[in-house]
Amino acid sequence: MDIRDATISYEKWMRNCTTVVEAHLRLKHQRMKDDAFMFFRGTYYRWIQLWPEVCKDVRSAPNVLAVGDLHVGSFGTWRDVEGRLCWGVDDFDEAFPLPYTNDLVRLAASLRFVLDSGQLTIKWKEGCDAILEGYQQSLKRGGCPFVLAEREQALEKLGLAVMQKPCDFWKNLQDLPAAGKDLPRDARNALEKELPGKNLEYKVVRREAGMGSLGQQRLVAIAEWEGGCVAREAKAVVPSSSLWLENHVAHRQSFYDRVISSAVRSRDPYQKVIGTWLIRRLSPDSNPINLDALPRERDEARLLHAMASEAANVHLGTGRQVKRILKDLDGRKANWLRTAAKEMAKVMMREWKKYASEK
Repeated sequence: MDIRDATISYEKWMRNCTTVVEAHLRLKHQRMKDDAFMFFRGTYYRWIQLWPEVCKDVRSAPNVLAVGDLHVGSFGTWRDVEGRLCWGVDDFDEAFPLPYTNDLVRLAASLRFVLDSGQLTIKWKEGCDAILEGYQQSLKRGGCPFVLAEREQALEKLGLAVMQKPCDFWKNLQDLPAAGKDLPRDARNALEKELPGKNLEYKVVRREAGMGSLGQQRLVAIAEWEGGCVAREAKAVVPSSSLWLENHVAHRQSFYDRVISSAVRSRDPYQKVIGTWLIRRLSPDSNPINLDALPRERDEARLLHAMASEAANVHLGTGRQVKRILKDLDGRKANWLRTAAKEMAKVMMREWKKYASEK
């Protein structure tokens, strides 16, 4: 099937798994047509369909519980149970057992897209080398959680220490459209369970966010609590696109909780799956980080090194595979990642041009 047929098929499957916000899905389609990187981010279902054929040399690598949809925009911040600001992968919607190479090739392919758009300026070979080095070093060390306050000097070089926080965060949330009376009961129960106090007065708004998940319901409960605002988001869970490939309809993401609990990190205590909803805390410093939010003065090689280290932190959750992965890496040619990622980026760019040309 071509990209049009794949999109129709995937979205039909998605509607069988959850209630879809059609207006958000139309917005997703427009963004995918307008921008190649947005297309890349919004079409993981096409990636997982194409990559085994395009990347035959790497698909037989050892399996891990992988991120799946890993790219340079997959990272964000949160507060851990000690209140420390942490950084790492913040989206596990596509978590699934896959060859470890899927995550590395997708991360490097996303680098190709942002290099072409001018969002990063690092040389292609240097960027891919930084990804491989960061991944291997973290595996050998047994993981490297990123707690920002503990590594101020190194993080300043990444640009994370001076990243821009969202402007007017609470006002923008408060201004979102009210959810109305048709709020799903299980979503309301999950939100109430995760608010910090019992019997809090709150309002629920509908939120549009993300790219790959556009079309899934997002409901946010906002309340005043002990002198300030608090917010909890419930996002409808959709199974990994890997299940779409198997033509298997389900109503929850069975690997989300497993991957965030097994990864080597100081986890977000407010991020959890309750029934068919992903619940998490929203705040100005618990948010995805876009590349354009980082300062111009940054060490891009170090940033990519950190992203790959965090990918290793996730893969270390499948601990029994570490020795096999390191052995597999040692047996590969030095340019394997550059070759596979360049080919997948070329294929996905060709898919975008076909998609964008359709009326």
